[in-house]
Amino acid sequence: MREAAATHAQDAIDWPPAWPRVLDDAFGPPPAGDYRAAPEDFRVEELLDFAPEGQGEHLWLFIEKRDLTTAMAVRELARCCEVSPRVVGYAGMKDRVAVTRQWLSVQLPGREAPEGLIERLAERGLRVLDQARHPRKLKRGVHRANRFALRLTGAVVTDAGVEARWQRLCREGVANYFGPQRFGPHGRNLQRARAVLARGWRKRDDRDGMLLSAARSFLFNELLAERIRDGSWATPLPGEVVMLDGSASQFGVAPDDAEALIELRERAARLDLHPAGVLWGVGDSRAAGEAGAREAAVMARYPALCDGLEKAGVRLARRALRLRLGEPTLTRDDDALCLSFSLPRGAFATAVLRELIAHPTLDPASPDRSS
Repeated sequence: MREAAATHAQDAIDWPPAWPRVLDDAFGPPPAGDYRAAPEDFRVEELLDFAPEGQGEHLWLFIEKRDLTTAMAVRELARCCEVSPRVVGYAGMKDRVAVTRQWLSVQLPGREAPEGLIERLAERGLRVLDQARHPRKLKRGVHRANRFALRLTGAVVTDAGVEARWQRLCREGVANYFGPQRFGPHGRNLQRARAVLARGWRKRDDRDGMLLSAARSFLFNELLAERIRDGSWATPLPGEVVMLDGSASQFGVAPDDAEALIELRERAARLDLHPAGVLWGVGDSRAAGEAGAREAAVMARYPALCDGLEKAGVRLARRALRLRLGEPTLTRDDDALCLSFSLPRGAFATAVLRELIAHPTLDPASPDRSS
């Protein structure tokens, strides 16, 4: 769709980007606060829609880790089982500066787990809470959601407007930004992505697809930011592709179907569905009408990124512009606000926190300490 002569120099990217918050127009900038004074202040639990079958060559372990990345946990499990990390599976990457619970799997065909495995893992900071066998390796993205329990401290605790902010998020949803950790310190992952895409993406340069993900995430955040600025981020436009809440199911509305658009907007107001922004790549899931024009205008600013993603063969996908908080609660203890909520897989708790507190790690220039 663009000329091959496009180069990464054409994509003027100012860093850090000025991605707007939703609540600033109503409440002004949020108060200062902290959310990781200790790992125990940030708790995450992975939620699956199924349980291991109880038999098979893969041992699944539900583990709790503290101040460790998922990659570290994978390496420790592989080391204890004397296998390659490639045969260890996980559903999602979890934060480091946190107490997190998630499933890992390890392939042990025809043999039992090593003697003393649970004790050896405990010595390395991995507490096994449950275990079972399953026929298949745990795959990325198979979990349904993550449950968060966060403890906020600092000026936010005594801020008079924080509860009103929280209630607005519960009632109207949260902007589904990719978190700053996706882009690396000072946007370095994105800058590396520009260079790799300019010369032609190769698997050996980006084995985990991190750079492709950084480029697509940046383009999505730019689109979401534009929709927040014009007030349409939570409202389907003519020609919009929408996504059902809590599901990957999506469908489009014809640009000239006024009756269908009214119905979709009513459902969006109830948080039943959300406008779905593009994750750029090759494919046919394009928006049409006004929604498509808005999308195309944002993507046209970054021809080299878009061309590079297409040439890399990345498939076009969609992501909801808005999140609904699952089972949200806010309580107080003596010196903190305690938040609890669930988010669908791929969503960032930092997108929620960014609307409630001002903290250096919530700015794209200074990524979250979990990276």
